Amino acid sequence: MKIAILPGDGIGPEIVAQAAKVLEVLRRDGLKIEMEYGHIGGAGYDAAGDPFPKETEELARTCDAVLLGAVGGYQYDNLPRPMRPEQGLLRIRKGLGLFANLRPALVYPELVNSSTLKPELVSGLDIMILRELTGDIYFGQPRGIKTLENGERQGFDTMHYSESEIRRVAHVGFKSAMKRSKKLCSVDKANVLDTSMLWREIVTDVAREYSEVELSHMYVDNAAMQLVRAPKQFDVILTGNMFGDILSDEASMLTGSIGMLPSASLDENNKGLYEPCHGSAPDIAGQDVANPLATILSVAMMMRYTFSSETAAQRIEAAVRSVLRQGLRTADIFETGMQKTGCAAMGDAVVAAL
Repeated sequence: MKIAILPGDGIGPEIVAQAAKVLEVLRRDGLKIEMEYGHIGGAGYDAAGDPFPKETEELARTCDAVLLGAVGGYQYDNLPRPMRPEQGLLRIRKGLGLFANLRPALVYPELVNSSTLKPELVSGLDIMILRELTGDIYFGQPRGIKTLENGERQGFDTMHYSESEIRRVAHVGFKSAMKRSKKLCSVDKANVLDTSMLWREIVTDVAREYSEVELSHMYVDNAAMQLVRAPKQFDVILTGNMFGDILSDEASMLTGSIGMLPSASLDENNKGLYEPCHGSAPDIAGQDVANPLATILSVAMMMRYTFSSETAAQRIEAAVRSVLRQGLRTADIFETGMQKTGCAAMGDAVVAAL
């Protein structure tokens, strides 16, 4: 198992260090794991003048999986767009063909009270959001800012999806639904957008190959409302890049903290990039207060999806549940009566549970 480790920026190095501890335990226990580190995002720009340096690109291509922390920081806000840390993230996704982004939103029994919603709405919640990751408005051309004849500036971006892009991610969605509760809700804006009209048509066509799966369609504005009104109506949510970006962050707060949510971005052969759903949080970087559990749970997803090691995945998930049962909490999930702990100590607790 050759894994590229890209800590990135902000709290990235802190949370990735805890996930690396977990990988070391798995290696000690017999898995043949090889780790190699590289730079991405602002760290890539600082090291090589590029948010996705050639060395990192080569490392990512030659490894079986990538573990990434987070990218971004205030000090990079004024860089030209091609040099911004976020471009490194977009480029690695596109370059590796990571088109299927799996973002589970799971409420642990111990954290029901951490959610801002009523316990009866979120208790037992288990949603999988499948976001198409390499198309849509984030990658569409033409794009830019131009000056009109009257001297006014105009910004423009292009949303588009090809039939093949929709079809391949739809298959991933239906296969995921087959392993769960056999319910899939496709989210679009087909009442307004031609892109979404095609999306709905293709998803409906693919559904014919999965007769056991109950397919429904929902407009994205309604889906956003339903996620906070009755979130347990959903099982698998399939949607495009921009809508998925927004809805998955909304769903993360149903669980109590985005610091609990892992993600997997997969290519057609299940090679994947694994990262927490949250960002680099530069305001708390270096303070040992970040929650590393989303990153550690991303390692569990790596074991499950890329390396087909369900045993290792379940071990990691059980260890996380164990530390939560012990009452250990980082600041984002802390509540009265629990034991507040830091990032490194939480990582150590998971290792001890393993």
